[in-house]
Amino acid sequence: MNNTEYDAIVVGSGPNGLAAAITLRQEGLAVLLIEGKDVIGGGLTSAEFTLPGFVHDVCSAIHPLALGSPFFETLPLSDHGLIYIQPDLAAAHPFDDGTAAVLASSVEETARLLGADEQTYLDVFSPLVRDWPLIASDVLSPLHFPEHPIAMAQFGLKALTSASYFAKRFKTKEAKGLWAGMAAHAIQPLSNLSTSAVALVLMTAGHIKGWPIPQGGSKEIANSLASYFISLGGRIQTGQFVKSLNDLPSAKTVLFDVTPKQLLQIAGHKFSSLYKWQLERYRYGMGVFKIDWALNGPIPFTALEARKAGTVHLGNTIEEISLSEKLTWQGQHSEKPYVLLAQQSLFDDTRAPEGKHTAWAYCHVPNGSTKDMTAIIEQQVERFAPGFKELILAKHSMNTAEVEAYNPNYIGGDINGGVIDLGQLFTRPALRRSPYRTSAKGLYICSSSSPPGGGVHGMCGYHAARQALIDIFSIELTHKPHKI
Repeated sequence: MNNTEYDAIVVGSGPNGLAAAITLRQEGLAVLLIEGKDVIGGGLTSAEFTLPGFVHDVCSAIHPLALGSPFFETLPLSDHGLIYIQPDLAAAHPFDDGTAAVLASSVEETARLLGADEQTYLDVFSPLVRDWPLIASDVLSPLHFPEHPIAMAQFGLKALTSASYFAKRFKTKEAKGLWAGMAAHAIQPLSNLSTSAVALVLMTAGHIKGWPIPQGGSKEIANSLASYFISLGGRIQTGQFVKSLNDLPSAKTVLFDVTPKQLLQIAGHKFSSLYKWQLERYRYGMGVFKIDWALNGPIPFTALEARKAGTVHLGNTIEEISLSEKLTWQGQHSEKPYVLLAQQSLFDDTRAPEGKHTAWAYCHVPNGSTKDMTAIIEQQVERFAPGFKELILAKHSMNTAEVEAYNPNYIGGDINGGVIDLGQLFTRPALRRSPYRTSAKGLYICSSSSPPGGGVHGMCGYHAARQALIDIFSIELTHKPHKI
């Protein structure tokens, strides 16, 4: 690379790095986006892992917050090739008796199918869906005084509870199971405070914007963001793995789409002792063991509703899911793990040859685990879809070390950039007035290790870029991202 000076450099091209680069370039700055791999996207990539013609999402697959991101929705991504497909049902949660609870597009339809819990579901989610346009930007932001404090307080009182406690509102196994499957996206024991937040956000997003599938693979989200960035005059450099600040050309500011561990390796010598101390104590959470399958047909779920869903949560009852997540948190491997499964090819025929299908799944495992969970995961799928194993043409698996090798931000297989529990919900990655500023002037963190945390929404990158614009360039954005 040459010695051209840039106004800003962004290291890492995940959704947050791309969002940061776009936000900076929108203000007319000269911006360079650097990616260590030969392809952009971070966790937003797709590949033919198994057989020719079978397109698998390498990491992220279903994106409940992408279509409804207050920042992404301001961008003309459809003009840059991005097409979203909505499954018939956002998600399904099958049980051993052959029935299933579902997350349908409307609150009313989802509630109606929950029997004795119909009114409770309406009481919880009708106000959230109504108020979401008012609070979406505040929920997906660092801690601050909200624009609509009453609506935000009503959300917060629910969100800060543990999923286990919140589930006591429900009577039926269907409602409790559906809720547990959603809350398990928090990747921590359901007894932890604030685990309700993840379930509330995911389910509300499902009722407003669905859980969309990008046509052609998750890579198309990254490709459309990159295309838009380039159309603004931004520059992307791939195949440049940054190990130290010396690897970078000169710039007025640098934003890092990396987690605290990598940030310390790259720029730790520039930080104050207090900031280094805080980053060194940053906690990473459970990892994932992930499998992709090439299949000879659709998964034959016993519950017909599961055959219509883009995402299927396998874990049976709330008791079983709670035990699985608790054991994993304690460093053990569950024999009946909660499995998150996506079946994109049911709705996107670009993912597999005609008549064939793909499936994507992972379970939670202890951070850094190298145990092969293939047989255990396949048995969980077979449990709810007898005959599944006979459809397998080929498979590809990744343990936590392999997940991290593919995307260095996934430390020990942690796909959330660190535990999002109450201790790190508002202070990630460190306790500071602005969580995006490091202690070194001009250096910022914009990854999912900063608020609001994991998910394909770009809001970490947007907020970090906004902070850099104020601090370094005295540019105060007068507009805010559109609300859902």
